[in-house]
Amino acid sequence: MPKEIYIDPFTDFGFKKLFGEEESKEHLIDFLNQILPKEDLISHLQYGQNEHLPKTALDRKAIFDLYCTNQSGEHFIIELQRATQMHIVDRSIYYSSFLIQQQGRKGKNWNYQLQKVYVISILDFLLEERLGLGNALIHHGQIMEIHQQQPLSNKLNYLFIEVPKFNKAPAELKNRKDQWLFLLKNLPNLQKRPKALQERIFQRFFDRVKIAKLPPEEAEKYIIAKGKMGDYKNTLDYREAKGRKEGKMEEKENLALKLHAEKFPLTKIAEILEVNPEQIEKWLKSSKK
Repeated sequence: MPKEIYIDPFTDFGFKKLFGEEESKEHLIDFLNQILPKEDLISHLQYGQNEHLPKTALDRKAIFDLYCTNQSGEHFIIELQRATQMHIVDRSIYYSSFLIQQQGRKGKNWNYQLQKVYVISILDFLLEERLGLGNALIHHGQIMEIHQQQPLSNKLNYLFIEVPKFNKAPAELKNRKDQWLFLLKNLPNLQKRPKALQERIFQRFFDRVKIAKLPPEEAEKYIIAKGKMGDYKNTLDYREAKGRKEGKMEEKENLALKLHAEKFPLTKIAEILEVNPEQIEKWLKSSKK
């Protein structure tokens, strides 16, 4: 297996190194300007302090508050998160509520005019099919009027980026958005900087994300973060496999009951479903309770 040259952006350490430090501000602005609407392209960005969040190490490393100014001089707020699979939509709504509340002013003169809020979630997994979001890679949600499919307000925005859906090779990258999405998905698997990423901004980017250039204490933190991410993914894979297995057994149980009702012999049902006859008997007893 080739040695890993560049840090993984989906580790807590890697995400902060790529997008959460003052030295990475140039890269962060360039990346965000590829996915934001044209009216909110960033001209100035300042990191916040996550004051509304619980003071945990995970929140400090995987979530950033960004105070932005667009090219028209209007101010807005971005919450950027490297998202986990646990209730991602609810999690985004939860964080956005703090960003709205913190804009409130004491006194009677506040007119409730809000700055825009974006919660941008970078996903290394696919959103659930039940959401019915289609094949798009980036999803933009707002408060909508359901019947006319028109936004009621553009002040609250949710952007979900499904990175695993991006499958272009280096020769197929057509624009800066493609280039950043390619890096998010493939950075830890690269052995050198691709020819398609030769612009100055990517030269500086690749210099910052080399594991060999990390100070010893940062390299140690990265190794720990990488190990934790592996443990987390193994847990999710186990749960998913277990869920599939349980789902298949439930299907077999339902079919076994139907075949029994049609007077199929137990041995024949067991043969069809590839289970022991004793399992068929357990299902039959359970259905009679």
